[in-house]
Formats: sequence, C-alpha cells, structure tokens
Amino acid sequence: MSSKTKKTTKTTKKATKKKEKTEKIKVPTPEEMFEAGVHLGHRISKWNPKMAPYIFTSRNNIHIIDLEKTAEKLKEAVKFVKELKKKKGVILFVGTKPIAKKIVEEAAKECKMPYVNERWLGGTLTNFPVISQRLEHFRELEKKKQSGELEKYTKKEQHLFEIELQKLQEKFGGLKEMTALPDALLILDIKRDSLAIKEAQRKGIPVIGICDTNTDPTTVDYPIPANDDSSTSLKLILEPIIKILKEK
Repeated sequence: MSSKTKKTTKTTKKATKKKEKTEKIKVPTPEEMFEAGVHLGHRISKWNPKMAPYIFTSRNNIHIIDLEKTAEKLKEAVKFVKELKKKKGVILFVGTKPIAKKIVEEAAKECKMPYVNERWLGGTLTNFPVISQRLEHFRELEKKKQSGELEKYTKKEQHLFEIELQKLQEKFGGLKEMTALPDALLILDIKRDSLAIKEAQRKGIPVIGICDTNTDPTTVDYPIPANDDSSTSLKLILEPIIKILKEK
C-alpha cells in the first residue's frame, strides 16, 4: 500500500469515527423526560391555544405536554444545531428569569458561547453597532486593568473605573466576546424574553425556544414544547445541544 493510500485511508477512518461520534448524540427519551417533569405545563386557564398540537391531556387543571412531540421537536432543533456547528456558527443563549439564569450561564460557558441572563437590553441585535462599541470599550477597559495601566490614575479615578467595570459586567458580561451578530438564539422562556425574539425576527436570525403551555410556539423557528419552570426540565432539554456544541 502506497503512503498516499495509507494517508487517505487514515483520513477516511478519522472522518468516519467523527461522524459516528456525532450520530451517537441522542435526545432524552419520553420516559427520561417524564422523570424530569418536562411534561408538566401551566394551569388550563393560562394556556395559549396555539400550543394545542403539543398538549396530550390535562390533569388536576394542569396541561400535560405530549412528550412524543417534545422528542420530535428536540430532534429537529438538535439537527439544526449540528448543521450550525459544522459552519462554526454562534448561538446566543438567553434566559433571564431567576430559575434559568445560572443554567444559561453555565451552559453557555461550557459551550464557549455568548449569553444573556440578566435583563435583555433593547437593541442588542437591532442596534448592534452601538452595542458593539460598548463591548469594545468593556474589553479595552478590562485589558487596561489587567495590564496595570489603570494604576497611573488617582485612587478616585481608579474607583470610578471599577464602578464602570462592574456596571458593564452586569449589562454585558455574557456578551463580552461577541464581535458580530449571532447565527441563532436559544431561549429558555419565550414569553419572558419575547423582545429578544422580536429583534431576532427583524434581523432574520433563527430562534430555538423552549415553549411551555402558556406560550405561542409559532413565534420561534424551532419550538421545543417543555416545562420551562423546572431546572431539571431545562437542563435535560439543553443536554444534547450542549454535547453537540462541545464536540471538537
């Protein structure tokens, strides 16, 4: 066997192995979802009629989500994320309600993706040039602090810089390394963060969204019907997406 043939065979085996590794990523089963409480929706009185296709039944005035549909929609979202990963796309994670804040931050950091887990700032996407300037200023100020360049200023001025850095961290901490618009958004509560969805729509950015029974799933491109008020539910839904984005 020639050296060229050996090299080609080695490359083919490596590509096959990588493909097999990707294909091994599966979504949770309906049984696993049930154990995590993914099926638990809101009270019947709070439902959105557009969620009807994803509701299985109701018990004790609580809507029960059809987990077969959840698995189906999660597979569609996972397929989209796989394609985005191949193109080295960036997904902006969004989750601003208390139960989602830590989950979003940890998931995004694990995947090395930007995130928003405090208040969504109007214009984050639609007025990105201005936001980008603020992010650049944030990075420069932080760089000056790390290099010791701020030490040449008076104590009062250094204190003011510290206050500014804290405010910038609160507003833009999760976006600090984002230098261009994201290729997609992943939102953990599409009702609470509806402004993010509206901005994404205006910029033509696709949205993956976890949709509880009180939401309108037609506002996002890849709806995933699931309980958005449970940390175990949110983590389980994010699990296969995180695995894909972490792949080398």
